Amino acid sequence: MPKITIVETGLVSPERRARHGSFPQMFERMISQADASASFATVRLVDGEALPDPAGLEAILITGSSAGVYDDLDWIAPLERFVRAAYQARVPMAGICFGHQLIAQALGGTVRKSERGWGIGRHVYHVVPDNGVIDGEKIAIACSHQDQVIEPPAGATTILHSAFTPHAGLVYANGAVLSVQPHPEFTAAFAHICCEKAGQDSAPETLVATAKASLQQPLDSADLGRAIARFLAKPRTS
Repeated sequence: MPKITIVETGLVSPERRARHGSFPQMFERMISQADASASFATVRLVDGEALPDPAGLEAILITGSSAGVYDDLDWIAPLERFVRAAYQARVPMAGICFGHQLIAQALGGTVRKSERGWGIGRHVYHVVPDNGVIDGEKIAIACSHQDQVIEPPAGATTILHSAFTPHAGLVYANGAVLSVQPHPEFTAAFAHICCEKAGQDSAPETLVATAKASLQQPLDSADLGRAIARFLAKPRTS
């Protein structure tokens, strides 16, 4: 298993981090459950750490964030350049939620706040047959977002979709990039917290209640976690 460099683009509050971990720690748990040989490094981009040259990395994972990819933040443009350089170097790379959207935007796609509103709780996604990455016909994963990839970049293929999220999973033409909108790294308990936070922001009470109830049903997080781990472990192609 290659060393995975996790780019931290969002922070969990200190009190929640003490119980649930940071976003990088959530991903470390998820990937280590799939492959105990995995090792990790974290770039705390949101805290001002500089991005390394991606060509020297073995694998990359970009986390979720409360930020929008279209926000006027000084680290967004450098991260987009990093993604384009990683893409050109064919470094295995995965993006989750914000990471999914940022990769799409960096490579020419369109991301914005969806008119469908909040996506929270347990969502079921259809899996495109014979996609080479994710098995099965459907997969149930926790999500927490308003923004969506509205138009994927040229060369990106949709492999996960739902009526709410038409482009919930993408694989890219270079064969080294995978991104998904939902959060396989979330436990049901942390997804429940995200539902509450969405309610504090702007999500309707009825939606929050329905989303919380949905989390009592099983999640396929481990299946998607294994798929991501396998993808990041693929040898880099020249």
